[in-house]
Amino acid sequence: RMEDYRTEVLGLVKAQQVKNAVIVPVGAKGGFVAKTIPDGAERDEVQRMGILAYQTFISALLDVTDNLVAGEISPPENVVRHDEDDPYLVVAADKGTATFSDIANEIAEAYQFWLGDAFASGGSQGYDHKKMGITARGAWESVKLHFREKGIDTQATPFTVIGIGDMSGDVFGNGMLLSEQIKLVAAFNHMHIFIDPSPDPAVSFAERKRLFELPRSGWTDYDSKLISKGGGVFSRAAKWIELSSEVQTLLDTRQERMAPTDLISALLRSPVDLICNGGIGTYVKSTQEAHTDVGDKSNDSLRIDAAELRARVIGEGGNLGFTQLARVEFARRGGACNTDFIDNAGGVDCSDHEVNIKIALQSVVQAGDLTVKQRNELLKQMTERVAQLVLHHNYRQALSLALAEYQILQQSDDYLQLIHQLERKGRLDRGLENLPSDEVLAERMPTGAILSRPELSVLISYVKGVLKEELNSPLIHQDPYISQMLCRAFPDQLVERFGSAVWEHRLRAEIVATQLANSMVNQMGIIFPMRVQDATGRTLPEVAAAWVAARDIFQINQFWELLEGLDNQVPTAVIHDVMADIQRLMRRVSVWLLRHSSGFPDVTALVERFSQPVQSILLGLGERLAGEPLTNWQQVSERLSSAGTPEEIATTAASLSSGFSLLDIISIAEESGQPLDTVSETYFALGDTLSLSWLEAQIKLL
Repeated sequence: RMEDYRTEVLGLVKAQQVKNAVIVPVGAKGGFVAKTIPDGAERDEVQRMGILAYQTFISALLDVTDNLVAGEISPPENVVRHDEDDPYLVVAADKGTATFSDIANEIAEAYQFWLGDAFASGGSQGYDHKKMGITARGAWESVKLHFREKGIDTQATPFTVIGIGDMSGDVFGNGMLLSEQIKLVAAFNHMHIFIDPSPDPAVSFAERKRLFELPRSGWTDYDSKLISKGGGVFSRAAKWIELSSEVQTLLDTRQERMAPTDLISALLRSPVDLICNGGIGTYVKSTQEAHTDVGDKSNDSLRIDAAELRARVIGEGGNLGFTQLARVEFARRGGACNTDFIDNAGGVDCSDHEVNIKIALQSVVQAGDLTVKQRNELLKQMTERVAQLVLHHNYRQALSLALAEYQILQQSDDYLQLIHQLERKGRLDRGLENLPSDEVLAERMPTGAILSRPELSVLISYVKGVLKEELNSPLIHQDPYISQMLCRAFPDQLVERFGSAVWEHRLRAEIVATQLANSMVNQMGIIFPMRVQDATGRTLPEVAAAWVAARDIFQINQFWELLEGLDNQVPTAVIHDVMADIQRLMRRVSVWLLRHSSGFPDVTALVERFSQPVQSILLGLGERLAGEPLTNWQQVSERLSSAGTPEEIATTAASLSSGFSLLDIISIAEESGQPLDTVSETYFALGDTLSLSWLEAQIKLL
């Protein structure tokens, strides 16, 4: 729309800046308006003129973009450049251009742009996001996690949903097929309101699946015979909609009829388990915001305040369905939500994987080791593996936010310090990102929970953004041990067949930095880099290297995956407690390694030196402990076992609090020439005799 497209693009670019934390490029957001489309034009004419405008837009971008010719930078002609060489430009389809990727790639090929059909992802020879359902599947990882924290397994227990969108849409359509336990009681799009007050999960799932597979379906295509008593499909153009007793019960109202806009508002206020946004528009604002602050005039009449929400969980497959302040208000009132750029990061992450894979395969095709047809077939074969890589990112990032919120009471001061640090460096504008002022944080301090999960979502993205830049260093991507993270960004099949092409990837440094930043923050938390930096005075690359060494010395990745496998089997709080213990151990070990190394940590040497002895002591640590550490070990082990944790996991988890001592024990054994068993027994016996556990506890209290 001419009247508000600038506002919309600004909202999208804010989301993009933080969403890009999980991908290689820092990115931007652009848009265009086809000004010459006449009112009342037929659909085909609108499409034709829209494509013409798109071609102008994409051509203009390429006109001012550096190219690569024979591996050398080729600046655009007649362009004065004030920035550095930068030939990396990719475009991703979005609102109104979802089917335009092939058009963009044709333009790029006409310009002989070096990326070829990697320029625009999701085309006919790329990963179709709707077919993969990748954005919805990524958002569902967040939804499942929210419900799991409430003791609900979304794949086994029925739950009620109100949706924004229809089954022909990518995000909403795919999302409503991700659990057969969904009870979709209502949904609306720009034309109709669908209400099914008491749906049968199995019957309604089958009908939603039929609509998803029906081209250009709408809610009027839903078989009315399958809608429960009192429900139906109603036009948003109607003057009034009569409300059955069943609908009144659903809405918790006594009104017998409502205007369509009032009905949508009432649906948004309904007491349901989940509101799933897969559509376009902003439907919820904060109590403090005016409708004019939102920038979506067309929905002013039906928008509600966050204080009116009675849903338990919000899932945001779509963009901008809720204002950021609305999310914060909802979360601080006990609701469960992240942000749109966290929930729906799967789409941009999938595009990034596609581009990076195509770049890797360029040299293979040019060398004649693979035809274009064979490359395209290989892309198809790797589709599900790419999806799993993306979903792993979504899950780990959402889990990191859950852990951050779980520990916020103990870490409030650290977050305040982090915000100040980002501001001092000019990285963060609190006002722009709707983060609270120091005065508001001081008011929240007595409650302990100074930041909600939507606010933590902003911080995790900014921290990852800073790390991506700082870790783009030869110290990182040329380190023989750390650089192995490059391979984890690609499907195993690609690495096995074309490993040399992966290792010679043009974006190797950026990919390693991105992988490392995401892995470290997802596992160790938002404040970890700052805390270790403050404790040691070392650089971020050194902190990251020490963490990689600490992680692999204690084989944390394998143990972390075992804990993730306990989802819906063991209470979430139990898993979070163990993960918090891991973070504490890794923080202390990272600091120890940095304090015992003068230069950049030699990760290979550290892992070779400590890994085997650590594992040999850790396995039987419970038998070596004495006094209070032994009592703690027994209590933790018993508590985890009684919660249903397998014995192997329980005993390892119980050993975490004493695990930090192992590095000192190994060092003493090396210096003294005494056997590890003798040193460890002496160490723990001496610690008990001198009450060192008590002393350590007093220090922690300070």
